[in-house]
Amino acid sequence: MRDDETVETAQAAEFVRFQSPVRHERGHFPGVFVLVNGLAREGKLTPEQERFRRANNDWYDAAYPTPSKVDPTVYDPEITPGAVAWFKSTATHLIERVPGYLEILDAHGVECRMLRSSDPGRVVYEDDFQVVVVPYGA
Repeated sequence: MRDDETVETAQAAEFVRFQSPVRHERGHFPGVFVLVNGLAREGKLTPEQERFRRANNDWYDAAYPTPSKVDPTVYDPEITPGAVAWFKSTATHLIERVPGYLEILDAHGVECRMLRSSDPGRVVYEDDFQVVVVPYGA
C-alpha cells in the first residue's frame, strides 16, 4: 500500500484503525503500534527498523496526546473493557507515518489491516486527533 493510498483511503471514513486480524491473549485486536513495539521487545527488529520505530514513536509522542496520560482509566479493563484507539481521518499528518510501521510488520510476516468506520464504538476519550472507544459488543 502506497503512503498516499493509506491517507486517501483513511479519509473515506470518519475514523481509521490499523490492527491485527488476530485477537491478543487479552481478547482484543492489537493495533499497529502494539504489534511493532512487541517485535522490538522480542529483539526481532533490524537496526534500521529499530531506528525508524524509535524516531517515529518519539515523533508520535510529541505530536499528539497519549490518552492514558490524560485519563489513566481510559484503558482500564474493569471500566472500559476492550478499549482501543482510532485515528480521526482528519489527522492525516499522523496517518501518513503508518506505512513505515506496516512495512516493518510485513517484513516480519505480521498481518495488519486498516479498518474504517463512522461509528467504531462507545467513545470513552476524544481529542483533536483520535478517539478511544469500547467496541460494541465488548
